Amino acid sequence: MTFQHEINQGHLVIRLSGDLIGENDGTNLLGIVTDALQNKISKCIIDISNLRYINSSGIGVLITILTKFRNKGGEVFLLKPSESVKKLLVITKLNSIFQVIQSESEVV
Repeated sequence: MTFQHEINQGHLVIRLSGDLIGENDGTNLLGIVTDALQNKISKCIIDISNLRYINSSGIGVLITILTKFRNKGGEVFLLKPSESVKKLLVITKLNSIFQVIQSESEVV
């Protein structure tokens, strides 16, 4: 998996591509999240439109990010999941936990 991150309009935006399978990628992502929270960033948009696959470790990374933001009064949004990832979110009922959006402009 590869990822990029930026601060855009006061939000942390993480763009993921490839396969989210946890391991080392998860550690790097959580470091970025921790830095953002220390800088008073309260919203995170995770662009998963180019994500092909997520395993259980990858789901754990997403849930950890969500927990860290919500513990600080923030929120995490999943942007444009592919059809296969969307099905996974429904099967695991994560679609009821995460806010799924189709455009960054939906984050107010």
